[in-house]
Amino acid sequence: MPPLRDVINEYELQAKKSLGQNFLTDLNLTSKIARSAGDLENSIIYEVGPGPGALTRGLLMNGASRVVAVEMDHRCITALSNVSESYDGALTVHEGDAMKIDELSLIGETNGKDIHIIANLPYNVGTALLVKWMTCEKWKPWFKSLTLMFQKEVGERIVAIPKTKAYGRLSVLCQYRADCKILFDIPRQAFIPPPKVTSCIVQITPRDEDENAPAQKTIERVVSAAFNQRRKMLRASLKGLGVDPLPKLNASSIKETARAEELSIDDFCRLALEYQK
Repeated sequence: MPPLRDVINEYELQAKKSLGQNFLTDLNLTSKIARSAGDLENSIIYEVGPGPGALTRGLLMNGASRVVAVEMDHRCITALSNVSESYDGALTVHEGDAMKIDELSLIGETNGKDIHIIANLPYNVGTALLVKWMTCEKWKPWFKSLTLMFQKEVGERIVAIPKTKAYGRLSVLCQYRADCKILFDIPRQAFIPPPKVTSCIVQITPRDEDENAPAQKTIERVVSAAFNQRRKMLRASLKGLGVDPLPKLNASSIKETARAEELSIDDFCRLALEYQK
């Protein structure tokens, strides 16, 4: 297969800021990302924003039985045809907006294989896509794991613990249902063009849902209300939910003077259960 830099030049794939594009070109690095997701030989990979195909190649080189990719940039669709031909059709590329796609309909028959989402997410929609996947009502979800690239600042928010500046809505929505960790950083120089910030690879592994867990929509409402005014005490920030928060806080053994960033995941779950009553 031609070197990635040649593919980028041949198809005039200058990265578009409007699409949040920064292209990886180091195949050693993309292979490392693929390996970090575990054994891919009996798995289907869902990839968003493959661009010229650096990570796609890494996934297929490391044994993925099938890769289903979604790409908005029509220029990249043609460029990826070389990858599909080289791997006997193991790659299927769909042109479209990943925010609007029904992933399971796109993937189709799995024949019992696990689905993993592995992607260098476009910076402009990465967080929105993560929230989409983490807030699906049915849990465990349709994917076995997420191995995703984010700006390091976003990765730190995902794994943040209470009483830290990075801890917020995204931290709770992810950790409420899954184990989250940063695997390693990706330097700016690994991209064309280099972004202004360091990136990182985050791995998210869904857990079995506790039978006493609050409904996803309820915890999302409570967490959003609490962090929308994070500097206010909960007795004030939760008033937006339409009921007196004091009885709910008292029943959850949470101080009314506490702020959102002080609450643990368990605290938020207890509070959400009170709002379900």
